[in-house]
Amino acid sequence: MRLTTAQALVRWMLAQRTELFDGSEAPLFPGVFAIFGHGNVLGVGNALEEVRDRLPVWRGQNEQGMALAAVGIGKATHRRQVGVATSSIGPGALNMVTAAGVAHANRLPLLLLPGDTFVGRAPDPVLQQVEHFHDPGATVNDAFRAVSRYFDRITRPEQLMSTLPQVTRVLTDPADCGPVTLALPQDVQAESYDFPDALFHPVVHRLQRQRPDLRALTGAADAITAARKPLLVLGGGVRYSGAAGRALRFAEQHRIPIVETTAGRTLVPHDHPLNAGPLGVTGSTSANVLAAAADVVIAVGTRLQDFTTASWTVFSPDVRIVMLNAARFDAVKHGAQALVADADEALRELTDLLGDWQADSRWADEAVVERCRWDEHIDGLRTPGADLPTYAQVVGVVNDLSTPEDYVMTASGGLPGELIGGWRAVGESTMDVEYGFSCMGYELAGAWGAAIARPDGVVTTLLGDGSYLMLNSELFSAAFAGHGFVAVVCDNDGYAVIHRLQTGQGGTGFNNMYTDVRTTHTAPPRTDFAAHAASMGCAVFPTDDLAGLADAYRKAREAATGEHRPAVVVIRTHPSSWTEAGAWWEVAVPETAHRTEITDAHDQMLNDKTRQLRYLN
Repeated sequence: MRLTTAQALVRWMLAQRTELFDGSEAPLFPGVFAIFGHGNVLGVGNALEEVRDRLPVWRGQNEQGMALAAVGIGKATHRRQVGVATSSIGPGALNMVTAAGVAHANRLPLLLLPGDTFVGRAPDPVLQQVEHFHDPGATVNDAFRAVSRYFDRITRPEQLMSTLPQVTRVLTDPADCGPVTLALPQDVQAESYDFPDALFHPVVHRLQRQRPDLRALTGAADAITAARKPLLVLGGGVRYSGAAGRALRFAEQHRIPIVETTAGRTLVPHDHPLNAGPLGVTGSTSANVLAAAADVVIAVGTRLQDFTTASWTVFSPDVRIVMLNAARFDAVKHGAQALVADADEALRELTDLLGDWQADSRWADEAVVERCRWDEHIDGLRTPGADLPTYAQVVGVVNDLSTPEDYVMTASGGLPGELIGGWRAVGESTMDVEYGFSCMGYELAGAWGAAIARPDGVVTTLLGDGSYLMLNSELFSAAFAGHGFVAVVCDNDGYAVIHRLQTGQGGTGFNNMYTDVRTTHTAPPRTDFAAHAASMGCAVFPTDDLAGLADAYRKAREAATGEHRPAVVVIRTHPSSWTEAGAWWEVAVPETAHRTEITDAHDQMLNDKTRQLRYLN
């Protein structure tokens, strides 16, 4: 079949299928986000136009935004489908590097197809080409190498036949999953080759479930049965394995309390008696209290990031950690006892090996007591007060009006702590808190992708004014394409959570809140978020106070689903009221400073570091 490189790539994409958790099939690549320029419009652009009735193409307004939307598809489908984004060369390509970083940090699938400069070099240098004096073969796309799980530059059409199997390997592998970048020189995109028909035969990609090594499994079982106070930590790997039900049955059979990581949030029903809450800095006091007392931690599908472990101070110095992970890279961290396997398979076999063994019921009772205390604390935070509404109160209103089919999102600033710590799960795997990269702007772009991937239920994203101003162009993209979601914009006059970090470590407010930002105006301008969102084609529902928020959010839900466009709720919120879990986080405080408050904070930081676990016994 004689095709151009671009045509062959697109036809191959159409042939790739995926098996969902319910056993049904769907396209592995449900669509492509594209902004065309001289580096991709004639090659990839023409190839996509030829199949426009079979492969949806959505036009973005900003390459970073559309690539973040593609990341949102991967997360919303639990890594069973892959978003694709293509751009021109130069600035268009580089705009997608941040999205690649988001996918890489969060272990999410993403296929990026940036245009590249001419392999033949006849018109060298071309428009938007950055020349490297020491390496004529280098282009700006080499910047993707640091944030790609797999990178290739296609310099001959026939190279597709060797690289495409590697592309799907990475995009669908439980251990190596992450972003793939195929740099496509514009002359090679247009070159033809006689491709074998077999390259375009349909292929169904099914989740590969690695079974555990028997000796490692036996060792894990021995560690668990020797425990007096075991604790089950559930991470994103449980979600991507579809193992939430298995994990819950494992905990029930053996009476082991459960805590969740950021990526593992909403795996367990909120009111389940073994649910001790979310773990870590942005988690809950209840989970952190149990973590400090646990003697054996069974960490499933988590890399135990610093926010989850409170910079490795949340566990007892005598703790023993069994790391069950599909990736050996994660399983061996910190000298943990490694169990490399699929979460569902390993928990099933581990349950059989443990038999009737159960932890002391008094330990499980502690989880109930601590979680109830945390729930009472959250109830108090959600109670309306006389001041401006707090993030906790806004989250409470959205939470109360959500259904099991809905999906809630955030990424940066103070709202991750409010959703992780305060949200009460109403449906399984229905939260996306992008806190691996904490990318400002993901909130709106990722919600566009999630809305495409989840046509049932309402996608709601919560964000601050800073994130809105950072990247909002995909509001128009979603409105134009007809994809509805709700965005709740909390305006607190600046980068409030960074101001909190700054002043909490002895610094003075500087360049974060608008009151501390340099300006020549006596009355600086304010952003009218409602007017701006309306100008982007969104339905808009501003509210002046907490009393009107419920009605505004109800109307926004109706507009998002009925009018098929984003609906934006705008509310002023308190700049310094937060949900606190009482955990520590290591940050670099200056040893020498002009403020004694800063040097005092440095000394306190050194003292707190003495509690860190450096390596497990």
